[in-house]
Amino acid sequence: QVQLVESGGGLVQPGGSLRLSCAASGITFRVYAMEWYRQAPGKQRELVASITSRGSTNYVDSVKARFTISRDNAKNTVYLQMNSLKTEDTAVYYCSANWAQRYWGQGTQVTVSS
Repeated sequence: QVQLVESGGGLVQPGGSLRLSCAASGITFRVYAMEWYRQAPGKQRELVASITSRGSTNYVDSVKARFTISRDNAKNTVYLQMNSLKTEDTAVYYCSANWAQRYWGQGTQVTVSS
């Protein structure tokens, strides 16, 4: 059974930082591209950051230089370090594993507010 479990979300003030984690089980983690998506109320889900099996990364323009995606294949975990958070980063953040099939986590809420 495949499971992706996100953690690390919460309430943070503008300018603050959070680190999201996504622990995977039931898949051969190292071969999967891992992705972070987010969905704000009333908006479509958008791809925020991705990391290939070889470690190449990509980011949506709005988070470049603020967010960093990384992976630890020994721990079957992908991370999203989020710095200089803005109110517009408020959303539910989802982890996705993508190879022959795509799997989703349940999401974790990130709220940026003063």
